[in-house]
Amino acid sequence: MSAAGQQHYDDGLVQLDRFALTLRRYHFPSGTAKVIPLRAIKGYQAEPLGVWMQRFRLWGSSDLRRWMPLDIYRPIKSTLITLDVPGTNPSPAFTPVKPREFLATLDELLED
Repeated sequence: MSAAGQQHYDDGLVQLDRFALTLRRYHFPSGTAKVIPLRAIKGYQAEPLGVWMQRFRLWGSSDLRRWMPLDIYRPIKSTLITLDVPGTNPSPAFTPVKPREFLATLDELLED
């Protein structure tokens, strides 16, 4: 596989490579993916998933600041990541399966 097509992280819902971050099942009600070019990401916030507010929100937004893709396994996940993408409101947010691995890869790719 060429370096241009190499995937750096993919857990089935979140895919990250050297060009873009893809959030599968993002748009409601179609369930289509949102592709965010890495150059558009200015930063992110990673925080423990709240006990009530975000943990049981399977799709959409409970606070109008963030929009989360469909993820039926969110209640058993631990970390919420909210992206800073200027011009995007609400901000894309998601819960990767392996948050440490995802964040290490994202940090590495954003430094390039």
